[in-house]
Amino acid sequence: LRTLQKRAPIKFDLVAVNVDQHIPNFPREALEQYFKDIDVEYHIEDQDTYSIIQRLIPEGRNVCSLCARLRRGILYRVAGEMKCNKIALGHHFDDAVETFLMSLLYEGMKAVPPILRSDDKRNVVIRPLAYVRESETEKFAKIRQYPVTSKGICGAGENLKRQEVKELIKAWDREFPGRIYNLFMSLQRVSPSHLMDKRLYDFHNFVPLLPAASADEGEDE
Repeated sequence: LRTLQKRAPIKFDLVAVNVDQHIPNFPREALEQYFKDIDVEYHIEDQDTYSIIQRLIPEGRNVCSLCARLRRGILYRVAGEMKCNKIALGHHFDDAVETFLMSLLYEGMKAVPPILRSDDKRNVVIRPLAYVRESETEKFAKIRQYPVTSKGICGAGENLKRQEVKELIKAWDREFPGRIYNLFMSLQRVSPSHLMDKRLYDFHNFVPLLPAASADEGEDE
């Protein structure tokens, strides 16, 4: 985004925002030092959601969904307070495929699109890394020597369903090169008339219901 800022035909400002949720070992000092080193405006929002999660979620149960929802709500609020009209998140190619497969297996059909408007219409989320594989981000992070920390920093472990899907994707990458790319491309080639969602397609009159589809955009995890 900083590189694009120099080339884009439009002017925009950037501010790096992180939420300090009081998770033990959160690398707040390392983040602050990094932002100072690269001379970028930043804000770290101090919100103790960790104790809220500990109080509400029984030990041994998955906390990722609640944690993500709390963090997203905080980011939306902070964006409004800082007069930001876009929120850039770090979800990548693999996240989109994982979310698609998890939704398909457990609840419905959705993913994490490159751009999303929140249900209240106040925020627009963009994902600049939406077309980049996770392995590519890892290699780039090593080349640029970004300060990184373990994903398991909260100690709760990753959602078991998501971990299962991650392992499935890794196996497909090894055994069936190209399958993950085909899945990703399928998200861009949806045929509502060949599905069963009456909000997207009028099966009585055989016409698409695009206004109905756009009215129920939904938010991602």
